[in-house]
Amino acid sequence: MLNRLSELDTCTVSDALDSLGLAGATIGVRPLWKCPKIVGRAMTVRAGPKIDAAPTDHLNTPAIEAGGPETVLVIANDGRTDVSCWGDIVSNASIAKGIRGVVIDGACRDIDASEQLGFPVYGRAVVPVSARNRIIQVDYNKPINFSSVSVSPGDYVIADGSGIVFVPAPRISEVLDIADRIAKKQNAMVAAVRAGRSVVEVMHDREFEKAV
Repeated sequence: MLNRLSELDTCTVSDALDSLGLAGATIGVRPLWKCPKIVGRAMTVRAGPKIDAAPTDHLNTPAIEAGGPETVLVIANDGRTDVSCWGDIVSNASIAKGIRGVVIDGACRDIDASEQLGFPVYGRAVVPVSARNRIIQVDYNKPINFSSVSVSPGDYVIADGSGIVFVPAPRISEVLDIADRIAKKQNAMVAAVRAGRSVVEVMHDREFEKAV
């Protein structure tokens, strides 16, 4: 399934979800450097404000320890852009675990270091402000809300220059079948336009409907 998903892009997967009435595409979370595409399975993290002085595990570290070569870390921080919830040390730790990348409904820091490492980071903003003593990991590997999309551990993740899309694991085969048809149809439409066919005819609604 991951190999099939990696042949697609977020726009095509979003269209397939639309055809099924499923939510999955996010708004406003973008690559924070010129990242490669990420395709993997979600390891979820929910961040929240630190409300007492008791020491805790640093944000994301238990999730990283539990991750592996198919993992994409998915961090829900309610879209906050005033404080980081990712940095260079955890990027290094993630690479050591074979983790494929991180997507953040919030902000990160140390983006230059992550770029130098080649570790993909998607989010809403880059800030210098540390998470330490400001936010903590509330829990991980549990269902979260990420940019108004419900994400469960093990759901499929695809992220590229257009944004991030999540696919519920139980629906992945159905979504991929439709996405493959859409991709083939769109490729044929591009070829038709390049060959000189009227774009009005090629992009008529009835042509799109044939794909699904």
